[in-house]
Amino acid sequence: MEQQTSKELLKQIHAYIESLPYSHEPKGLYDPIEYVLGLGGKRLRPVLMLLAYNLFKEDVQAIFSQAAAIETYHNFTLLHDDLMDKADMRRGKPTVHKKWDENTAILSGDAMLILSFQFMMQGCPVEYTHQVMDIFSRTALEVCDGQQWDMEFESREDVTVDEYMEMIRLKTSVLLAGALKIGAVLGGASEKDAQLLYDFGIQIGLAFQLQDDYLDVYGDPLVFGKNIGGDILCNKKTFMLITALEKSDDKTRASLQEWLKAEDYVPAQKIEAVTAIYNKVGLQDICRDKINEYYHEGMRLLKEVNVEEEYKKNLSDFVMSLMERNL
Repeated sequence: MEQQTSKELLKQIHAYIESLPYSHEPKGLYDPIEYVLGLGGKRLRPVLMLLAYNLFKEDVQAIFSQAAAIETYHNFTLLHDDLMDKADMRRGKPTVHKKWDENTAILSGDAMLILSFQFMMQGCPVEYTHQVMDIFSRTALEVCDGQQWDMEFESREDVTVDEYMEMIRLKTSVLLAGALKIGAVLGGASEKDAQLLYDFGIQIGLAFQLQDDYLDVYGDPLVFGKNIGGDILCNKKTFMLITALEKSDDKTRASLQEWLKAEDYVPAQKIEAVTAIYNKVGLQDICRDKINEYYHEGMRLLKEVNVEEEYKKNLSDFVMSLMERNL
């Protein structure tokens, strides 16, 4: 059976998404959608869906509409996240609510959500429609659950590592897992294999998010593509911060809390001081061990999927390339 690499699939799905007709009237609603989807990005979720499908079937183009659906949904969440976070930039360009206005961002986001369901239904084989829509709608709602937890954590001082991991499972992992499972279902996978790919996606998603937390402190800005220390400056409840608060002695914790409360500070000094506390607690190793744990558990689950090992190579290579970017 012919397998395609993630690079080939990325090129194809990128071209497909670019060719989608968003040129309806009113322009004020559809231009921002075209703009958001035109910003590119890694197209991680559609590529995962196509790679999962390709484990079982060759004709990946048969599910381009479903792959575009998952990417449209993901970008809808980013559009609304940017609005909630009052973010000015996304992938180096102004966010929709900055380029247009807040009301446009709300309504165009709503339209993207509806479009993602249309794309998911389009050309979906009748025998799989119910199952696919069930996975997709449940996943879409769970991402909202995760976003709500994330917002609530902002004003809480007592967030635990377990709560944080559950939040990122919902906010980040389930969409990767859902993409893989939908690809598997459409490829005619057994229920067991589809579930194994879902569970694989959960573990890999947790590893990715922890890696992001780690790289925000210890990454190389040139490789990472964004400035280091952003999470520290905005007191974001990350695995790093929560673990540091849990593992510090009283004196170190008090010092960390001073920095969290500080209103007036030199950004570079805050980053340096908080990073020094992380180093003292041994967070570099703690976080890397955790990332490896989730990554290896994911790979173990992938091994159990009942297809030839060589067929899984493109999927495992793709995930490995994402994990290796800067660690």
